[in-house]
Amino acid sequence: MLNQFSRTQLLLGPEAMEALARARVAVFGIGGVGGYVAEALARSGIGAIDLIDDDQVGITNLNRQIVATHSAIGRDKVDVMAERIADINPSCKVAVHKCFYLPQTAGQFDFSQYDYIVDAVDTVTAKLRLIQDADASGVPIISSMGAANKLDPTAFEVADIYDTSICPLAKIIRKECRKRGIKACKVVYSKEPARQPSKEAMAEACAQEAGSDETAAHPIGRAGIPSSNAFVPPVAGLIMAGEVVKDLTGVR
Repeated sequence: MLNQFSRTQLLLGPEAMEALARARVAVFGIGGVGGYVAEALARSGIGAIDLIDDDQVGITNLNRQIVATHSAIGRDKVDVMAERIADINPSCKVAVHKCFYLPQTAGQFDFSQYDYIVDAVDTVTAKLRLIQDADASGVPIISSMGAANKLDPTAFEVADIYDTSICPLAKIIRKECRKRGIKACKVVYSKEPARQPSKEAMAEACAQEAGSDETAAHPIGRAGIPSSNAFVPPVAGLIMAGEVVKDLTGVR
């Protein structure tokens, strides 16, 4: 009998679909990358998804985030994503966690209950803690490296963190993982050099966002405001979702 996963089952087979239905995946970060991961997983038949983020939809998210619509501005991203998943795949069990993954919140999560962890967070500290905790728990994880300030969605690669190059964020994570004795970590990264807006454009953008609600939640750093677009972060997210599905099912 036809169902919403019939076309996926044609490709993966019934046993793979059963494996996906039994799986529970945690997606940390429901932004430009993580939102697309979560939706693709729901459309692929994942049985349970945990959504972890403490951010709200803002006007500058409209150019790239799947949860961002004008009617959603001001709402919690995890709530918007949960509603989308319920409308796409009502049988998927969704748990929302309105927090960022930080040392003070890490104790709220038992990684042993997850079959896979997706790291789509923004900060180095959170990424390292997620990778370290996943490694200690023996749970597979895939981590997104830098997607901001880039224009080529075809440049993304899937690799072990120790096989990466060019990407500045990957370099930091690689060094810190080595210090922590982490032997491997699957990542999605791009060798495309990051582009930087002109100093004048960055100064104007910072001036416009200074004092806004979004800047209050995400203070402007020394590098300024990261630029992005509608086609690079989503591709990174979809690649990550594909890796999760293939790893959980063993289909390659």
